[in-house]
Amino acid sequence: MTYELMVIFAGVLLAILAVGFAIGGALSPGASVRKRAIRLSSGDAGRTSAGAAVAVGGGSILRSEVQGIRMLEGLAKRLLPRQSMLTGRLRRTGLDITLGTYLLCSVGIGAVVFGAGVLFAGISALTASLIAVFVGLGLPHMIVGHLIARRRKKFLSVFPEAIELIVRGLKSGLPVSEAMAAVSREIADPVGVEFRAIMDTVKFGGKLEEVLWQTAKRLDIAELNFFVISLSIQQETGGNLAETLGNLADILRRRRQMKLKIKAMSGEARASACILGSLPFIMFAIVNVVNPGYASDLFTDPRGLVMVGAGLLSMLIGVAVMIKMIRFEI
Repeated sequence: MTYELMVIFAGVLLAILAVGFAIGGALSPGASVRKRAIRLSSGDAGRTSAGAAVAVGGGSILRSEVQGIRMLEGLAKRLLPRQSMLTGRLRRTGLDITLGTYLLCSVGIGAVVFGAGVLFAGISALTASLIAVFVGLGLPHMIVGHLIARRRKKFLSVFPEAIELIVRGLKSGLPVSEAMAAVSREIADPVGVEFRAIMDTVKFGGKLEEVLWQTAKRLDIAELNFFVISLSIQQETGGNLAETLGNLADILRRRRQMKLKIKAMSGEARASACILGSLPFIMFAIVNVVNPGYASDLFTDPRGLVMVGAGLLSMLIGVAVMIKMIRFEI
């Protein structure tokens, strides 16, 4: 192994370790506790509490973690564009993922792809760099989008039950705030955790309507917007709030049923899109196994690289068109 390959291998190994530590820190049960201690350590009013947390949890470890996270956050703020939009996407995942962690994962994934392409696939450094940039930027974005969609799906599956619980509380004579507090205790996450955050903010002096609008803006879920609009209109014009929310819960259930019906009816089209999109890659893998050197010119000759790029671009356009055709907005 040459010196250059040894350097690349060491960089890839460090990138893998960095990504592992970053993901493990974001998903660990104590991540929120550590983040709170770090926030306290940066504030003037919370220095005493932060010092106690440091003393309990191990001063040198927490201090080094604080410094590392601050360095990552500062680097992310200098390098990442459209930080407010990206921060909103990370918050909608429901996980403790910071901009620094996201940047570290992107760089680590790109380094792993680059090292794998150079060491194992034998492609040129320029081609490996282009692929690494594409994968390093695209894969974390896709993973975050998947996490957001999964959490939104869980939210919508139990949100009608939360509204019905509020309706039952209003019919029994409870105020809106107490009914929402019951939702925060009784309904499963992620609806429960969001309503707990709302009620905690209200207890510390926030106005209920403003906090609801902030939550709706952060989560960006249409059904939650309908709920907040219903409450706002009722506060301005009056009326039977229990009946309004009951009708809203029924509409949300029907919307979900319609989405499930459309998903079932479009299953064949989605399967066809997946097959057509994956067929070229499957055939390339089969040809490469049967005759390993048959398609090597596509990656060693500049004209072959142009052909591969054009083919991938046309496939992306075709997949995007098929996804647009089978996606329905309700």
